[in-house]
Amino acid sequence: MANYSFRSNYSGGFSGGGGFSLFTPVIKMLLITNVAVFVAQYLFLGFLTIGGMSVQRLVMTYFALQPVETGFFYPWQLISYQFMHGGLWHLFFNMLALWMFGSELESIWGSRRFLIFYLLAGIGAGLAQIGVSSLFPGYGGPTVGASGAIQGVMIAFGFMFPDRPILMFPIFFPIPAKIFVLIWIGIDLISGLMGSDGVAHFAHLGGALTGYLLLRYGDQVGIFGFFDKIRDLLSGGGGRKVFSNKRKIYDIREINGYGQKQESGVSSWFRAKTSSDGNRTITQEEIDSILDKIAKTGYGSLSEEEKRILMEASKKL
Repeated sequence: MANYSFRSNYSGGFSGGGGFSLFTPVIKMLLITNVAVFVAQYLFLGFLTIGGMSVQRLVMTYFALQPVETGFFYPWQLISYQFMHGGLWHLFFNMLALWMFGSELESIWGSRRFLIFYLLAGIGAGLAQIGVSSLFPGYGGPTVGASGAIQGVMIAFGFMFPDRPILMFPIFFPIPAKIFVLIWIGIDLISGLMGSDGVAHFAHLGGALTGYLLLRYGDQVGIFGFFDKIRDLLSGGGGRKVFSNKRKIYDIREINGYGQKQESGVSSWFRAKTSSDGNRTITQEEIDSILDKIAKTGYGSLSEEEKRILMEASKKL
């Protein structure tokens, strides 16, 4: 295995989260992909060489996030670095956090929107790291890890469920999610300002900032709509998906699933006029009522019927 130093996009461990016990589709895909990349990187590629150079080192050079000044930066690294990790514990805690904080968000937002949010938060984290390494060369170095993207997810969780109790190491009593997020950001900021410790703290902060901006302004500036248009072009179908019940037929464009429900303080992105569910219509009022319940008592408090309605509605967005 090559002796290759890198900057870990991770700063510690914690326990706690949303109490969501199922693996949603994108969360499952991300977990499998990250674990598969880790296994390939450390159990197989480390033993292979090309022209006398370790394949693992080549992978790190071209797929870890490299500072621009090294001459080895490539745009795809802003995505690829998010799926690489520096060790087993680095991988474990990142995946644990992704599952804890991301599953509930994906269930509410829908899989497509969650994946876009996650990847964009990771890209924002990578850009922040590149910017800092350009200003302070001593802070540079190859960066790997999903922590920046996960910081964005944690920010979103904190805003959507501000009073949800979180158990954070080494504090062994529950604290509200909003306090947890502030503490975590404060630790990263102080650690980053104190100097290099091998952790990309400013990448974490960049991911958190990107997550906040997406949560607050993403729909207003049309970011998610832009990716929908790209999907429409690639699919060749114009994005038109028609579904019906006994009384009405709707174009998916009429549903406009990317509004924010502000009156309860929950950024739900559900503004569906109606959604088909068998022989009846799911109204916006039903969805709002379920989202209010999640904000107050969490996803785990929903009945099976409410979970089914929410999942059915999310599939239409």
